[in-house]
Amino acid sequence: MRRTRRQWVTLGLAAVLLASLCVLAAFWQWHRYTDRVEQIALVEANYTAEPVPLAGVVGSPGATLAAEDEWRPVVVVGEYVPSGTVLLRNRPVNGTPGFHLIVPLRTVLDGQSVVFLVDRGFVPLGADAGQPASVPAPPVGEIAVTVTLRPDEPAADRGAEAGTVSRINNDQVLAAAVDGGASVVADDATVGAYGQMRSEDPAAAEALVPAPRPDTDPGSHLSYAFQWGIFALGAVGGFVLLWRRETRVASVTAGELIAADEPDGASRPRRERRASRRTDEEHEDALVDAVQAE
Repeated sequence: MRRTRRQWVTLGLAAVLLASLCVLAAFWQWHRYTDRVEQIALVEANYTAEPVPLAGVVGSPGATLAAEDEWRPVVVVGEYVPSGTVLLRNRPVNGTPGFHLIVPLRTVLDGQSVVFLVDRGFVPLGADAGQPASVPAPPVGEIAVTVTLRPDEPAADRGAEAGTVSRINNDQVLAAAVDGGASVVADDATVGAYGQMRSEDPAAAEALVPAPRPDTDPGSHLSYAFQWGIFALGAVGGFVLLWRRETRVASVTAGELIAADEPDGASRPRRERRASRRTDEEHEDALVDAVQAE
């Protein structure tokens, strides 16, 4: 049973809609791929650069980290404030749950005292899942810390246990840096960035697990983009094939129509019919000869 025109229109619109959605998904994956390529290029350009003083990248209190300066290594000279150590939770390293130790480092920028947050590294969970196995002390006195610059993270919208945070946001970390009921860095200025420690000079007595290198895997976005493009072509191509198959009209010649209406044997080829006529005549002649011979 052939489909009606309305049914064909409905199928066509459905095919176009499906193809359009697939194209949108393909473009979305393509943009994710290009964004990822830009991120990887930034990492490759900055992560292995030579360290420079913090003032050469973030030059004054209150300044934020420019997007093009993320992952750059800098050297920060100052003194740690161990009593202000805060635990960063829910950031496993190599699949191991634990905490990062966020320690304020008091330094000077543009002649003003500034607190710069340093992610000194990772420690695994202890016997109590709510506490780290240990909290190694940072070096005492003036120290030069080489860190990887990262931008200040958005503030978390959920509360956390005392002395812990779920994001490295300057305001929230400093609010959690409480010792004896009072903030230990409340009066210091900050910058819109923090650092992931690479090395300390002098080195600490007990080293921590450093933050892993940034991931440079481009992911599967490009292959997904091509797959969605193929799906879009398949939606349109499937409709076209269905339409051609169901609306194809057999090509029938007028001679074939006439031959179909002739009695049995009349539609045989002319040469075959002639051959059959000659055979009948020969039979007739044979019969006449037989009669005369009697």
